[in-house]
Amino acid sequence: MIISKQKSDSIGAIASSLCLIHCAATPLLFIVQAGASACCSTTPVWWKFIDYFFLVISFFAIYRSTETTTNTWMKPALWFSWLLLFVVIINEKIALLSIPESAIYIPAIALIILHTYNRKYCQCKTDKCCTNEK
Repeated sequence: MIISKQKSDSIGAIASSLCLIHCAATPLLFIVQAGASACCSTTPVWWKFIDYFFLVISFFAIYRSTETTTNTWMKPALWFSWLLLFVVIINEKIALLSIPESAIYIPAIALIILHTYNRKYCQCKTDKCCTNEK
């Protein structure tokens, strides 16, 4: 628990970066799969569930980051970016709206930037948060 308390912004930035890499790699994997063989016509199940894994990790990272920051605009910015990421991922699964697949990059990059910014400029009212916690 101490690690997540001290490093929530680092974990959030890393999870968002890995999510971005996952999203960028998916089209490349489809191209490789189509060129390599015709054995499997669908995406592997484990690859599909990585999206949900990143959503859960980023949820807890944002939850902890918003508890420790005194930046008033940071809290809604982090939650809005996460909500946008959630909507894009869920929409991708159920295809309710016609949203370009590249739209997922916007909230993922926003989360990376916001977590990195919050990590650098995190200010707390007590000694028991961010880098001061032991």
